[in-house]
Amino acid sequence: MTSVLRCIPLPFRKDGGQILGAFPYFSRPLLLWLAILVLPAIVCAQQPAGAGTSNTSASKPDSPKPKQEGTPGTSEGTPNRFIGYATSRSIFFPDIATSPGPLSAGGKFKIFVNQSISPAYILAAGVSGAVNQATNSPGATGQGWDAYGTRVGFAMARASSSSFFGTFLFASILHQDPRFFPDNRPALGRAIKYSAERLVVTRSDSGKNVFNASGMLGPLAAEALANVYLPQHEQTGARTAERYGSDLAWRFAGNMFREYWPTVFRSMHLQSLKVVPGPGTVSQP
Repeated sequence: MTSVLRCIPLPFRKDGGQILGAFPYFSRPLLLWLAILVLPAIVCAQQPAGAGTSNTSASKPDSPKPKQEGTPGTSEGTPNRFIGYATSRSIFFPDIATSPGPLSAGGKFKIFVNQSISPAYILAAGVSGAVNQATNSPGATGQGWDAYGTRVGFAMARASSSSFFGTFLFASILHQDPRFFPDNRPALGRAIKYSAERLVVTRSDSGKNVFNASGMLGPLAAEALANVYLPQHEQTGARTAERYGSDLAWRFAGNMFREYWPTVFRSMHLQSLKVVPGPGTVSQP
């Protein structure tokens, strides 16, 4: 492969810049975003047939188990709540759990791909681009529609790389479950607490509570990578830390939306995202 790549002529600018300079400035983050999506898929395509399939069997003793308070099967009018999983996949939030069983590396990669093209990520990138446009950040990007497109591209590249590192790579290496298990009937105080806890606590593939190393390292690795294509004044340690803090704040807000998402569907009499309890003995998430 290396010898083939050496034979491919690459365009350079007259001033000696590398191939990246041959593309419009605003397209650089979009190209990186596409590369993040495509390259892992090529790697996974080399796996044997059947590799990467998700094992959703609920009978395994090490499957993640939702929390249940009170007696299972109580009527809807009771105050009992449990942490469970949705009955079908959410297109808007693909990382909402749809089974109590652990995910394979292939299943985590699939969630990463679905996240990167999900309406939630695209909408968040648009909002982030609008906020940065209003605050003129980064300042070197300028104003106008081209500048807005650049900022949206930056946001999409950062979000997708964060999902790649946190949802797929680190979660696979550390055997952690990157999915979100929603509450059956969330109350505001409980939802705020649970959404904040999920930033630093997650499930392992065996269903135990562990430090959310994959979720914390993912955005950090993404911001370090962002320093490759962001303007030079954005590449300082202070700016990287500021963006990382912003990523965690967005993650908390996303957890709040995920917590209420099945409830919203239920209130609209759309039962496709109804939260159900997991089988077997339950434990604190």
